[in-house]
Amino acid sequence: MHNTIFTTPVVNTLLRGFSVAFLKLTGWKIEGAADAGQTRSVLIAAPHTSNWDLPYTLMVAFTLRLRVYWLGKESLFNAPFGPVMRWLGGVAVDRSKANNLVAQAAQALVDADGPIQLIVPPEGTRSKTRYWKTGFYYIAVTAKVPIVMAYMDYHRKLSGLGPLFNPTGDIEKDMLAVKAFYAQFKGKNADQFEAE
Repeated sequence: MHNTIFTTPVVNTLLRGFSVAFLKLTGWKIEGAADAGQTRSVLIAAPHTSNWDLPYTLMVAFTLRLRVYWLGKESLFNAPFGPVMRWLGGVAVDRSKANNLVAQAAQALVDADGPIQLIVPPEGTRSKTRYWKTGFYYIAVTAKVPIVMAYMDYHRKLSGLGPLFNPTGDIEKDMLAVKAFYAQFKGKNADQFEAE
């Protein structure tokens, strides 16, 4: 994986200090911590209902000392913002082409040097959607890594890392359990999120 803001020593330290201070001053509470024994994982980013999710997610990642990469639609990486988005940990996804994103993302997790968390929004979009995409699940299964149920609740100003979830291979049963966990959280635009 490419170098990011999280692997840039001085910048990382400064932005962690800023993130901790900003979140505290604005009333956010951050819960959980990365499992010290788990160096690679897929993080679910939910609910994903606003453009504000990215900056808040990055600040939470700094606060929790995570080394994250995140999947984003390809248009976010168009000039002139492409290099900045990649430096922020972004990995472009072309949703118009049939490609082997699951296999590529899983292999990147396996090959990564050092700890890495790959953030994947299960809705695949900020817009209201009834069905969750299952890419995050298959990336975790293929890479043989757990899923971390990360969350951001704007209503309660609460964010953090929930429990580790180890996929069993029974996707229907597993998705019911994952969605049941997320039913308690409200995104910035709460009416756009469904965890049924």
